[in-house]
Amino acid sequence: MGTDQQQMIGVDLGGSAIKLGRFTQAGHCLADLTVPTPQPATPNAVIEAMAAAIAALDPHREAVAIGVGTPGPADAAGRIARVAINLAGWHDVPIADALEAKTGRSVTVANDANCAGLGEAWLGAGRNFKDVLTLTLGTGVGGAIILDGQLFVGRNGTAGELGLITLNPEGPPCNSGNRGSLEQHCSVQAIVRETGLTPAVLFERAKAGDKDAIAFWQTYGRWLGAGIASLVYVLTPEAVILGGGISAAAALFLPTTLAELETRVLLSSREGMQVLVAELGNQAGMAGAARLAFQRYGDR
Repeated sequence: MGTDQQQMIGVDLGGSAIKLGRFTQAGHCLADLTVPTPQPATPNAVIEAMAAAIAALDPHREAVAIGVGTPGPADAAGRIARVAINLAGWHDVPIADALEAKTGRSVTVANDANCAGLGEAWLGAGRNFKDVLTLTLGTGVGGAIILDGQLFVGRNGTAGELGLITLNPEGPPCNSGNRGSLEQHCSVQAIVRETGLTPAVLFERAKAGDKDAIAFWQTYGRWLGAGIASLVYVLTPEAVILGGGISAAAALFLPTTLAELETRVLLSSREGMQVLVAELGNQAGMAGAARLAFQRYGDR
């Protein structure tokens, strides 16, 4: 089977839905499927549901291997979901072994934010770059580091928690144990805590000309720019991609984010660097999971 024809399945496991796609090496999605996540989402029930959905998505068993993105950290070998947020009873679940036994195909597992970042780097806003950082600006702030086209997760599988860097040592406490993390200034929860309003309401008010809402987004852009500045000094990416629900308001905060980067980061560290908005939306996770399978199990 030629390289162009090889197929992989990407699975994006969420608290309410499981999204699956069958991809070619060139990045074409040949088929996709969304099924509800079983409730309660116990490991056995979820793995059964995934196996059934994979059989439905790939009735002729054309895909060589399967990548799975889970809402929490995986081990460095890509075999075990160590914890899964919003899923009942998930602790050190050997998801790859279990799914391999049910599907007869090789399986690899990674954190869902890492998969989304890899998806954007493969087929989305980062497709023309090799060194890319992605930030998901949502309920929390997730991230992914892609260096030379490969996901960087560190030796324990837990690197790339970009939302947990410190912005303000005296800032609000973070679930991680940190204080004043990027997440505590730039997530949906942080915005609601600071303003009492959702990002969607602030977005609409700013578009309608509300001066306070416009000023809020400018402040938001400065905090985000300060956080990205630290990441740029460490990793000098070619592009930083912003995804998650808050990225819909990018037109309101990106100008101050870019101005902050110009002020804070030496030109030698950011020359030619672009800050872009993610393009794949909620398809990024399954695309990145498939990409992970290609990188681990595809034709060399």
